[in-house]
Amino acid sequence: MRASTRGALGAVALTATVLVAPIVTATSASAHAACGKTVGDKDSSNWPKSANGANERSGSSTGCGINGVAYNTQQLDYHCYTVGNDGYTWTYLRNNSTGVQGWVRDDLLSDGGSYVYCGF
Repeated sequence: MRASTRGALGAVALTATVLVAPIVTATSASAHAACGKTVGDKDSSNWPKSANGANERSGSSTGCGINGVAYNTQQLDYHCYTVGNDGYTWTYLRNNSTGVQGWVRDDLLSDGGSYVYCGF
């Protein structure tokens, strides 16, 4: 009986490992957007998007300059996302209210950011 119980637990642990492993791929982890990097609009989504006082930066890093600030009263147009050197995902967007474009860390966006990978 013990042997079969260990076998069942081992199978559960293996299943959990398989489900967790593919969260970040090697391709997406190496695509930091350097300061000054811009990208075209690859994300055709059109639902309302906003942020609450999030800095729009010139690259996917807090070390890059701030182009503007996105507020929850403004509409944002997502272009695509990448993974910054900090391990967070960042979305390149255009603030439709101000015309400013820049990179915003996805955890600062109302819906978690774009689902379309930039691929540069």
